[in-house]
Amino acid sequence: MVYLAAYTFEDIVGKRVFDLGCGTGRLAISAAILGAREVVGVDVDGRAIDSARRNAALVGVEKTVTWVVSDISLINDHCDTVLQNPPFGVKSRGADRVFVQKALEIGRVIYSLHKAGPGNRRFLGRLVNMFGGDITHMFTMKLSIPPTFQFHRDRRHVTDVDLYRMTRR
Repeated sequence: MVYLAAYTFEDIVGKRVFDLGCGTGRLAISAAILGAREVVGVDVDGRAIDSARRNAALVGVEKTVTWVVSDISLINDHCDTVLQNPPFGVKSRGADRVFVQKALEIGRVIYSLHKAGPGNRRFLGRLVNMFGGDITHMFTMKLSIPPTFQFHRDRRHVTDVDLYRMTRR
């Protein structure tokens, strides 16, 4: 995702980048490594942010990334690019909706991963349009998910996802 954003679309290098729901910081750290001017990682889970801080220090980008423990609904700042792998809304219906809405509110360009499928694609298309955005590109790929939540039962689950590139109108 971040490589595509950086080198295909030029949405990372020299940009201000937010990672909403950053978890352990993979997307934020990747953006910093690939040349973002400034990166902000936001997550509601303080333990995840602690892990993200340690991960950033391990690869030497701790001064490039600011970590914020907060619900994303409280973020009022703006950025060039939002990166996010939001909850898919499967276990908690509509969980992804909040992320899409906030991303389109604060970002100029958004990269967002969502569960693949025709129904989800129609839903995302309507949602992005409703919140004043346009889907410029969609890439289908496979995502390997380690068991990070209590409801995860498999050692590793591979699922089809769509990576959306969206812009705010």
